[in-house]
Amino acid sequence: MKPVLAVAAALWVLLPALAARAEDDGPKPICADRPTKGTSPCTVDPGHWQIEVDAADWTHDRSGGVATDLGVFASSNVKYGVNDRLDLELNVTPYQVQRVTGSPAVQGFGDLTARAKVGLVGGDRAVSILPFVKVPTAGAGLGDGAVEGGVVLPVALTLPGGMALTLDPEIDALKDDQTQGRHAAYDLAIGLSRPLTATLTGAVELWGSENEEPAGRLRQASFDLGLAWIPMKDQNLQLDAGANLGLTRDTPSLNLYVGVSRRF
Repeated sequence: MKPVLAVAAALWVLLPALAARAEDDGPKPICADRPTKGTSPCTVDPGHWQIEVDAADWTHDRSGGVATDLGVFASSNVKYGVNDRLDLELNVTPYQVQRVTGSPAVQGFGDLTARAKVGLVGGDRAVSILPFVKVPTAGAGLGDGAVEGGVVLPVALTLPGGMALTLDPEIDALKDDQTQGRHAAYDLAIGLSRPLTATLTGAVELWGSENEEPAGRLRQASFDLGLAWIPMKDQNLQLDAGANLGLTRDTPSLNLYVGVSRRF
């Protein structure tokens, strides 16, 4: 765990020195792609860096008498705002460990994912497009060893009372489990959020996925809960936590996480 903490600390300290900070006249609060599975259409302000860290993430599933637990630590999405409508992003997972009943634990580095978010429409009806590609850097037993990709279309609508509705349709091109072929997977997250206090926002979400894997189609769904706290004295910081509850037998039973986001 010490190398993981060292990587996270180094990113936290060095990113401000790397950033060419733009002059701000009353910056808006940080806008992060967390908590919950949905993706916000907002992009990082031009000339700023933003790091969103899944500090600790635990997923549990039990099927056929076999329990699977996956722990992910310090998974980070590092973003840079290129202009008013574009940011570039790199997601890296420095350490994860998987334990399956009756098998030795598997641990190591995860896959890398490069993304670019392009704002199409702003304001109260914001829309972006986010293409991404996954580079297979995970160790044996932790990834499928294939280059995969997809595209997300984040949408956010402002509702009365400070509430917001988010829609995140996604289509992915994934490698087949048993061949070198490819198949499609479709995801949709529908979320509703509202301020609970001046600094705390709560969110609920329904998420579904249809994976057309030739060896056996997978249908997953979850009910997700999230909390995000942005302190009044530091609008560049967000702390969050969440829980995702599986609704189908193909979906992990429970996922719990805590995270932090910082804009520089």
